[in-house]
Order: sequence, then structure tokens, then C-alpha cells
Amino acid sequence: MPPNAKWVDLAAHIRKQIASGELSPGAKLPSTSQLCAEHKVSAIVVRNAMIALKAEGLVVGVPGVGVFVVDPNEEQG
Repeated sequence: MPPNAKWVDLAAHIRKQIASGELSPGAKLPSTSQLCAEHKVSAIVVRNAMIALKAEGLVVGVPGVGVFVVDPNEEQG
């Protein structure tokens, strides 16, 4: 079985952190550069992982501010 794409693994890692409560609702995710350094991946890998997590409704991006964990109890809109 071929290995997962790096962005798939990164998204799974962040998803697990959200599910476990390590990243709680409203928490700001590390910056792209921090995630690149921590996981030894490129910025495009981080970008693709964020796209996937946003599509799943787990995180929301605020331009110029950062990416935050969505509170499942709050109305998004």
C-alpha cells in the first residue's frame, strides 16, 4: 500500500489534536512556518491540509489573523 500524501498525514494529525481536545474550540493553530518546521513539510503541504480541514468544517481561516478551531456549538455563517 503506498504511503499517504504528506498533507493527508498532517490533516489527520491536526484532526486528532482537535478530537482529543489538545486543540480546543477557538484555539489558534500554529502558523504555516511553524507547522512546516515542526512537521518538516513544505508550505503547500500545510496549505492543502488546511483546505481539507476547512472543507470538513473543523477550522476557519481569518485573513491576516490565523486559522482557528471551530466551536461545533456555534453557528457558522
